[in-house]
Amino acid sequence: GFRIELGEIEAALVKHPAVRETLVLAREDKPGNKRLVAYVVANLDELDSNAQTWETQSQLIRQLVPQLRSLVKQMLPEYMRPSAFVILEALPLNPNGKVDRWALPVPDTARPELEAAFVAPRTPTEQVLAEIFALLLEVEQVGVHDDFFELGGHSLLATQLITQLHKRLEVEVTVIDLFKVPTVAGVAERIEMINDRTYADD
Repeated sequence: GFRIELGEIEAALVKHPAVRETLVLAREDKPGNKRLVAYVVANLDELDSNAQTWETQSQLIRQLVPQLRSLVKQMLPEYMRPSAFVILEALPLNPNGKVDRWALPVPDTARPELEAAFVAPRTPTEQVLAEIFALLLEVEQVGVHDDFFELGGHSLLATQLITQLHKRLEVEVTVIDLFKVPTVAGVAERIEMINDRTYADD
């Protein structure tokens, strides 16, 4: 395994002007599925000094998460990038003034803001793939153009995905395939190609 330095991840996130403070934890909300979660206290004035209404604030938060994802993509190796981001008004403290880790919320399972618009699965293969993506990434729904890695996937989850595909669709997709085409639609297309080849060989 790789050595994950939580402090390094926090140092990278704080470089964003709208990040006031941050805490990164490895959480295991589902047995066997450890993932990095970044809790971020945002300084929304940095993004827009007129952000008074709740609507503008939630819009800014939606813009902030993709910015943080691309920041860690540039600065950190793939295994050190948080899977989920939780924006908070303040970090919860215990009576001693230390961060109360037990009071930190579980990351939301709603589909995060992505560049790709949500498109529902269109074929049985895409349906199965979307279910596997959602299960492993702990999100409620996955669109066919959603990027596995932007949704918080990493190499360990990619390996689990490959195993699930083999189990449910009896198809040999590689981790390299997933890095090349990290979407439901892309993997579905790859599977069609593999199946076509297999039938042609028979």
